[in-house]
Amino acid sequence: MVTKRSSAASVRRRRDKLRAMGLHPVQIWVPDTSAAGFATEAARQGRLLAEWEASPAGREEMAFWDALPSEVWNEPD
Repeated sequence: MVTKRSSAASVRRRRDKLRAMGLHPVQIWVPDTSAAGFATEAARQGRLLAEWEASPAGREEMAFWDALPSEVWNEPD
C-alpha cells in the first residue's frame, strides 16, 4: 500500500529530476468534454467555421495559410 506521504515524496523527486533536466511544468486547462452542452457548442462552432471556410474571405485566408509553410520551409539558407 502506498501512503500519501511516500506518494507525495515520489512526485516531488520526479518533479525535481525534470527541473534538473531544464524542464518547467505547465498547467493547461481544457474544456470538459463531458459537460452538458459541450457537444452542442462544439457542433455550433464547427458549423460557423465551415461556413466561413466556404466564404470568399475564408477561402482566401486558408489559401494564404496553406501556402505559408512551403514558402517558409523552402527558403534558401
